Amino acid sequence: MAVMRAARLDVRTRTLEVTEVARPVPGRGQVLVRVKAAGVCLSDVHLIDGTLTPRHLRGDVVTLGHEVAGVVEELGPDVAGAAVGDRVTLQAGQTDRSGRVLTRGVDYDGGWAEYALADEATLVPIPDNLPFDQASIIPDAVSTPWAAVTSTAAVAPAEAVAVWGVGGLGVHAVMLLRLIGAAPVIAADPDPVARDRALAHGADAALDSTADGFLERIGELTGGRGLAAAFDFAGVPVVREQALRVLSPGGRLVLVGLTDKPLEIRDGTRFSYLGQRVLGHYGSEPEHVVQLVDLVGAGRLDLSASISGTCPLEEAPAAVERLERRTGSPVRLVLRP
Repeated sequence: MAVMRAARLDVRTRTLEVTEVARPVPGRGQVLVRVKAAGVCLSDVHLIDGTLTPRHLRGDVVTLGHEVAGVVEELGPDVAGAAVGDRVTLQAGQTDRSGRVLTRGVDYDGGWAEYALADEATLVPIPDNLPFDQASIIPDAVSTPWAAVTSTAAVAPAEAVAVWGVGGLGVHAVMLLRLIGAAPVIAADPDPVARDRALAHGADAALDSTADGFLERIGELTGGRGLAAAFDFAGVPVVREQALRVLSPGGRLVLVGLTDKPLEIRDGTRFSYLGQRVLGHYGSEPEHVVQLVDLVGAGRLDLSASISGTCPLEEAPAAVERLERRTGSPVRLVLRP
């Protein structure tokens, strides 16, 4: 029996262990991908600390990793659109026959391993000039903010926007908002390293959201109009309270950061009179990943600065700890099995 190394989470004890497991064999319509890079996401941290729990996992142990890129190694029966040697990134999830949305590395085994199984429909070809580490983070780290910006918020050119929380997803939101022509693009974060990074990635201004006069400064930057779209990537109640206070008439508050805390709209009459909206957002659709791969391939989007470090699979627990503690304020750490 062929074996491989994989970083497996026991959801009963929330313990992560790099161990030896059987190498999977592709079934009908599946391919086996030799993993070249796999991103470490805050969602992985939350799975380990118990904040998140898989809803559709069969069993109690799962290989983590929903951001995956690699090379097609083996084809299962009835695979027609892929070939051995293809360079691919993988969609972060898929829909099963019953219509349930399943997430890779959560509801079924992911890419923190030497090899990963993938349905043919989840393969996204990547060009030769796109490095595997950058390709791996496009599903989720880049596609989630891209979908939030272009689909959920439907931001138009010259609209004033702000991003609260410019970490692994928020900094990409800043880049993408600038790409589509939003103006001004304001970043808000208490971390000075994150603020400097936001400026380097295209923010017109980067503000400390805990500073006195923070909301007044947003008013000045928007010429008193307020924000057409405010994005919460922090998942913190105070962020949502701040954003609601500086929305323009017709403004949208988009909730991307996850939290179980309630959202309070204190002046419902004003909110309704101004036609403002609160929009929930989660993940992305397959076309968003394809669009981003095309944009990178066309030279419109550079993700090279998004890779804060790489490490071997054996160091997965250390990478999780580094991300959890925000050591060095990383955007994305990448495992190389």
